[in-house]
Amino acid sequence: MNHEILHKENLTNGMFYMQDDEGIVCELTYVKKEKVLVIDHTQTRKSLEGNGLASKLLDHTVNYAREKDFKIDPLCPFAEVKFDENEDYQDVKV
Repeated sequence: MNHEILHKENLTNGMFYMQDDEGIVCELTYVKKEKVLVIDHTQTRKSLEGNGLASKLLDHTVNYAREKDFKIDPLCPFAEVKFDENEDYQDVKV
């Protein structure tokens, strides 16, 4: 299963997501505050949970933050746990 990661944002909010013919498969949403992305929500389609899709979106978001010189506040429970588990994310954590 290889879904392309898509991105859309406006001045205050954004999301990384994957979709298929049926709609959104997985999404990670954030609020932009200054140079901080506050991850406030992640969700994966029930039938696809446990396949690592949300983790891929989180990895992508961390890399995006590094490229754009943003920090991340992992507010959503999933992101918070993953940040606690992954030492490689600490350079972008607020």
